[in-house]
Amino acid sequence: MKTFLRRREFLKSATQSALAAPLLAPLVGLAQNSAAPAHHPASTPAHAAQSGPKVTLNVRDLGATGDGQTKDTLALQQTIDRCAVLGGGEVVLPAGNYASGALTLHSNVTLRIEQDAALLGSGDMADYPLAQVRWEGRWTKGYSAFISAMDGENIAIVGPGKIAGSPEIRGRVERKSGLRLPALLEFTNCRNVRVENCATSQAGMWSIHPAYCENAVFKNVSVQSGADGIDVDSCKHVVIDGCDFSTGDDCISLKSGRGEEGYVINRSTEDVRIVDCTFNDTGFACIGIGSETSAGIRNVHVRNCKCTGTRTDAIYIKSRPGRGAFIEDIFVDGFDVAGARHGFLRLNMLNSGKQDEYPVPGDEGIPTVRNFQFTNIHVDNVPTLAAGTEIDPRKPLIGFVLTNVTGTCSNGIALANVKNAVIRNIKVTGFSGPLLSIANVTGTGLAGAVQIDPSKLPKVPEPIPPPAAPYQLH
Repeated sequence: MKTFLRRREFLKSATQSALAAPLLAPLVGLAQNSAAPAHHPASTPAHAAQSGPKVTLNVRDLGATGDGQTKDTLALQQTIDRCAVLGGGEVVLPAGNYASGALTLHSNVTLRIEQDAALLGSGDMADYPLAQVRWEGRWTKGYSAFISAMDGENIAIVGPGKIAGSPEIRGRVERKSGLRLPALLEFTNCRNVRVENCATSQAGMWSIHPAYCENAVFKNVSVQSGADGIDVDSCKHVVIDGCDFSTGDDCISLKSGRGEEGYVINRSTEDVRIVDCTFNDTGFACIGIGSETSAGIRNVHVRNCKCTGTRTDAIYIKSRPGRGAFIEDIFVDGFDVAGARHGFLRLNMLNSGKQDEYPVPGDEGIPTVRNFQFTNIHVDNVPTLAAGTEIDPRKPLIGFVLTNVTGTCSNGIALANVKNAVIRNIKVTGFSGPLLSIANVTGTGLAGAVQIDPSKLPKVPEPIPPPAAPYQLH
């Protein structure tokens, strides 16, 4: 263990100059300070007051047609660019349909899409330049998003209009080239981002993807997507408030990198607030935490949310050996779950997601998991209340609270390799078999629990051996 930690410090020093580029800077220190004061994004302005001139520019005045047929890319980008060089302000899209290729936002610019206005993405891949993009926890060559920003601050997109990706671009990856297809909105290494009071739709790739961002607010956004809704990727201080999701994959996914690349870069996802949201998902989970967790995920608060349908679970917390880092301090208070085809909660720390080409080896690569709390949950006829047997016995979950649960379910709670569990006030009906099944679990509220046959527990992966040579970013 000490050897790997020393190696990690060495790699940090050895790659310092390579990581000085704007995309990867600034790195957080490898030693996390758990005693640092909490940051509450709800009280932090997501669009800080700017200094200097503030202009309002109408895209029609710079040549945009809004007829839905003419590509207005040049006029739209020129208006955005002009707003930025004049000191910032608002770029206004009045009523109309604005067809466009990829657009880039700049610091201190608000893109305002007015009532009955729609920004429509081109279906021609030539309209999306290639760049380094984050995909499945790694940086790789791929297509730029429809609307993107990099290394900016005080950036906003506000409605009440609509942003729609082309229905001609489907899937996550281009079959011929293997390149990641365009996201709808993508913010990379930005501060003070706001997306508010608008509607988005996207056919096949992620809709909204902040990566390496700080202080981001997504408020009152309608998200329709054939893939993920909002992917929070190595970000800090994020609020998702009052949003409505209809997606073909995770409505919200929290990530922080995969394998040694994510572990060495070490940009965690921290301090995320998800409040008053409604979820409907036809492909996976309402809220997915992981499985790309190699820089860690902590301090996530979910409050007063509602699941109207999900193909799997309302909440799925997931990782695997080879990721390293941690998932900790996950708090859910108030969740109404209906239409779940699997259940309210699943915990899987053994085999979620594909293994990285360069996994974090040994015990260091087994994620640390601790302090998961779920309270005031109502379930309506879910198949399973909570499935938590896929936890690595080499690093048990320390601290699991499930209290004040009502409703109906077909199966109860199953836990394995958990310390300091608190199970209290579970008032559900309709289940067959035991309400609580456990294996290697300590805590309170376990009276009457049925012991799980060890042969029925999931297989624990073999240890990951150290590589022949220390990993280096490349």
